[in-house]
Amino acid sequence: MGSGGPGRLYAQDTTLQSVLPDTQEKKSAAVTARTSPVPQNAPIALAPVRVQGQTGKGDVLESMKIDPDADYSNVGKARVFTQTTTLKTLQTRMIDNISDYSRRVDAAVNFNSNNFSINMRGLDQNRILTTIDGIRTTWTDNGARGLDGGVSAYDFNALGGIDVVKKANSSFFGTGALGGVLALRTLNPEDILKENRTFGGLSKATYDGSSESAYLNQALAARYGNTMILVQGGYQNGSETGNHGDIGGTGTTRSRKDPASYTQGNFLGKIHHYFAGGHRVTLTGEVFDRNYNENTLSSVNSTYSRYNTLEETKRSRVSGGYDYKAANPLAFISEAHLTAYWQNVDTINDTAANRLTAPIGEYDRNDILSTQSYGAVGSITSNVFTGPLHHAITLGGEAYLTDSSEYAAGKDNCTATTYTCYFLHNNQSDMPDVHGTDLGAIVQDRIGYGEHEWLHITPGFRFDWYKRSPKYTPSYVANAIYSGTPRGASGSHYSPKILVEARLLKDFTVYAQYAEAFRAPSANEMYLAYGGTGTYASIGNQNLKPETSRGWEVGARYGNSRKGASISFYDNYYHNFIDSVTGTAEEAGILGNFPYGVYKYINRQSVRIYGVEARANWTFADHWEVWTSLAYSDGQDRQEHVHLNSVAPFRGIVGFGYVTDRWGTNLSTTFAAARNKVADMSSNVNKTPGYAIFDLTGWYSPKLYRNMRLQAGMYNIFDKKYYSALDIPDNITVPKAYYTQPGRSFKVTLLVNF
Repeated sequence: MGSGGPGRLYAQDTTLQSVLPDTQEKKSAAVTARTSPVPQNAPIALAPVRVQGQTGKGDVLESMKIDPDADYSNVGKARVFTQTTTLKTLQTRMIDNISDYSRRVDAAVNFNSNNFSINMRGLDQNRILTTIDGIRTTWTDNGARGLDGGVSAYDFNALGGIDVVKKANSSFFGTGALGGVLALRTLNPEDILKENRTFGGLSKATYDGSSESAYLNQALAARYGNTMILVQGGYQNGSETGNHGDIGGTGTTRSRKDPASYTQGNFLGKIHHYFAGGHRVTLTGEVFDRNYNENTLSSVNSTYSRYNTLEETKRSRVSGGYDYKAANPLAFISEAHLTAYWQNVDTINDTAANRLTAPIGEYDRNDILSTQSYGAVGSITSNVFTGPLHHAITLGGEAYLTDSSEYAAGKDNCTATTYTCYFLHNNQSDMPDVHGTDLGAIVQDRIGYGEHEWLHITPGFRFDWYKRSPKYTPSYVANAIYSGTPRGASGSHYSPKILVEARLLKDFTVYAQYAEAFRAPSANEMYLAYGGTGTYASIGNQNLKPETSRGWEVGARYGNSRKGASISFYDNYYHNFIDSVTGTAEEAGILGNFPYGVYKYINRQSVRIYGVEARANWTFADHWEVWTSLAYSDGQDRQEHVHLNSVAPFRGIVGFGYVTDRWGTNLSTTFAAARNKVADMSSNVNKTPGYAIFDLTGWYSPKLYRNMRLQAGMYNIFDKKYYSALDIPDNITVPKAYYTQPGRSFKVTLLVNF
């Protein structure tokens, strides 16, 4: 996959393919043209060379648009599993973050603000794969100090589109795709340079009352011949997101959010160059940095007179890509994609406090978890015809190297005789530096049969091999429970699938799939070492097996992005789920006295998650539109016979809108059922009541300047007090009301496309 994902690139074309969209109808027409005689005197319509013209419908700028109705099975995004959200939808519905997306577009996608991870189909953290321009990002967690995140290290206003691939299937995307894939595409110059323009831009300014924050975003794009350039920058600052808590002050009784301020900045630069024949090369650079500075009043008590926390996430990457798309979708080589990249993600937690009890005085901690990766990912698709069968054979691969490191610096007044200091560990690494090697090979054959290829059968598999190599470092030797450099580990997994799609009517397809998925253990899960003799310990497990799954899914899909509907039923069985359990030092296999227990990562035997998802949309009577999204899932640890707290309750979205050329408005409601099935049924911490909230938005474009749009929205109109079930930790030290969602809030946006 290239740096911008699978774009539609076309060379000169002398068949009717050039006037049809890149959808099933186009391929069906190609099959008909392939087998039908052409009259000798029939005129041949010649399409322009699309990478050289500055005018005409054949211009490459038009061909690069995201088509939400096209099938991208050749790059792992089968239409029956994939929901595409375009830049236009993101702008129209005032979507500025993943929480907005889950509230206004897709009820099956959630964001867990407790661990900063995406949640789909009852799974989150590193069991959901997030990619940015085809490059995998890593959810990081140090396992002991509350430091996690990484997959949200991007500016939502720098995105040009989103693909959500909902399936437990590693046959194309490899490790981490246990619950699905969130595939993000950053802005391309083609998104801005519409029609025949050689220069354009996008300016956006937003005020969000829920966090009293301001967003400024600017993108500029230019074209010279067959070369396009884009630069984009964004800046945000604001405060904490409000809640419905009503108790202030300090300590564990505080239910109002701790006061905070944050800043966020990003820069994105791209160069795209096209060559005749359907070829494109790309170069991308990206930098992101977010700082969240909190005055943690809820931690101010008899132990601490001051407690400040700084959380910072940084990501940078450089990537180069190559994309090829033949004019004829049935050419022997129809498409190819390759991306090579370097990426670095740093997750930082800094604590500055003052202790009132021993060790009295300044208490500072700075913990940084860094993951640097180098890699390449690509695929090539070839068309082969064997009798009545059309084979779209895709061969692909992925190779990437990672270097993970962690270091916790600190300053305090600890002495050798201060007992509390046995629990406080600093100026050490909680794991060795770990070098990772991951390799994957992909084979897929999408077999079409029958008139207009009404039947498709797609077998495929991916083979993955991984290796983790810990390294000696002085900072790890300084670890209080250091017992030598651990040994390396390696493993492999074979992930097959079989998908059957039958187009029973022109716009109606039913499908069924069996697929397997897996996730390799992380460096932290294998090599964590935190604690001290006389207290407790948290340790990794070098013998962990990969998490695996077997899943079945059946469903139906009708229509397109203007009028359509879909429903799916899934049932997934997960094995070797990685979890942390408490035991003794003897049970954990380590030496030392740990009276408060040893926490160790282990493989759980079996987990089952099943559910149903449905969505529908309809644009009618020229101006009216309605949409809905529904998601239900249930999950249980079959070994412990307990429910999973990572499973969201039944959620739904229903929206109505009216749109004209100059103004539009929509009213939507987001609702959820009560959650009563939790891991600890004797506790009410994770149980949440049902709710329904309503949002109203509208926009207006002045007649004198249609490129400008003023948008405004009122959210949670009736100021409902409610919880997002996934945001509540399993163990809390503050009132539950602290985790309530924002009350009534307002947002205003000025958007200019020029």
